[in-house]
Amino acid sequence: MQTHLAPEFRNSADGLAAEAILRKCVHCGFCTATCPTYQLLGDELDGPRGRIYLIKQVLEGEAPTRKTQMHLDRCLTCRNCETTCPSGVQYGHLVDIGRKLVDERVPRPAGEKALRWALKEGLPSPLFAPAMKIGQAVRGLLPAGLQAKVPAAQAAGHWPQREHPRKMLMLEGCVQPAMMPNINAATARVLDAAGIQTLIAPKAGCCGAVKFHLNDQDGGRAEMRRNIDAWWPLVDSIEAIVMNASGCGVTVKEYGHHLKDDPVYAAKAARISALTRDLSELMPELVGELQGKVRAQPGRVVFHPPCTLQHGQQLRGGVETLMGALGFEIKLAGSESHLCCGSAGTYSVLNPEIATQLRDRKLGHLQASAPEVIVSANIGCITHLQSGTATPVRHWVELLDQALVPASAIK
Repeated sequence: MQTHLAPEFRNSADGLAAEAILRKCVHCGFCTATCPTYQLLGDELDGPRGRIYLIKQVLEGEAPTRKTQMHLDRCLTCRNCETTCPSGVQYGHLVDIGRKLVDERVPRPAGEKALRWALKEGLPSPLFAPAMKIGQAVRGLLPAGLQAKVPAAQAAGHWPQREHPRKMLMLEGCVQPAMMPNINAATARVLDAAGIQTLIAPKAGCCGAVKFHLNDQDGGRAEMRRNIDAWWPLVDSIEAIVMNASGCGVTVKEYGHHLKDDPVYAAKAARISALTRDLSELMPELVGELQGKVRAQPGRVVFHPPCTLQHGQQLRGGVETLMGALGFEIKLAGSESHLCCGSAGTYSVLNPEIATQLRDRKLGHLQASAPEVIVSANIGCITHLQSGTATPVRHWVELLDQALVPASAIK
């Protein structure tokens, strides 16, 4: 795609990066077939190809409008289009640039601006955990819409105390410890059973995705640098940095990209990204270590692979195949397993109508096989799906943890 950058963008980092991405686009339209918002709304401007043209117009000097902003806001950043694109267009990076440029030129209404500020400052805040506890204590009194965002209180279970020669870092995350603390504890117990000690760097916090994707890109990068500083003293003594929330995983794997122009952090960020592994990437090795230590409980399990796992990280098939090797009956939905559930970080708060339609569409496919439990790999997907069904929705590692045989029972 030919692009003629306006003078203000001709020598800018954003302009040059966007132009390089745009030149790969051949306007084939394959991306529209797998775009959730295009499938729902049928508007070319609510698909990747249309949004690419909107961003191209801004880069060529055309003034964006609130309508431009709306169509970019409606993008889930699921990156399904990247999986489909035959030309390798890095749409996710392009839409980050486009949103930044449009928000610099199009003011938002006060209410919208306040909500986005509250999300980007509140979710990664230390105050989120006590606020969540209060919400859980009065959950039954909350309006239905808010109640759906507050999961019932969950016990985390014990954290393993054994030391192992093999060690891995794990990012606790910002909302996961408060909303579903058992996911982190279950991960530590499974790794412990496989002979791996899980380490936590107390000063590490939000991966940076919340602020970055709410267009506070400087704030997001500051959180990335903080995490790098927290992890750096430990990088020579660990095998990997483990992510059990695929949304965090795809972000940390891109630290090298986001900080590539930072003279102090570029090399460190690249190393952190190289060390980062989604928990499912460890499964081929863990299966061997866990043989004889797991008794899979019977029951139909259906797996929803988050977009950040299957499209952002390009990891497909690992969870269901390797959990199957440990005796679990686990499969994908029969239709549209590639489409987004509508959670998409803060999307379900900012675009609730579209998010609810996508959730219900996803649940229809997931529940077609009458599963006893739905599993996923990202806290956002889990809470969003659970808000629309009575079927339990859990992280897949919780099922694995629940099936661990006590060491005293292993002969």
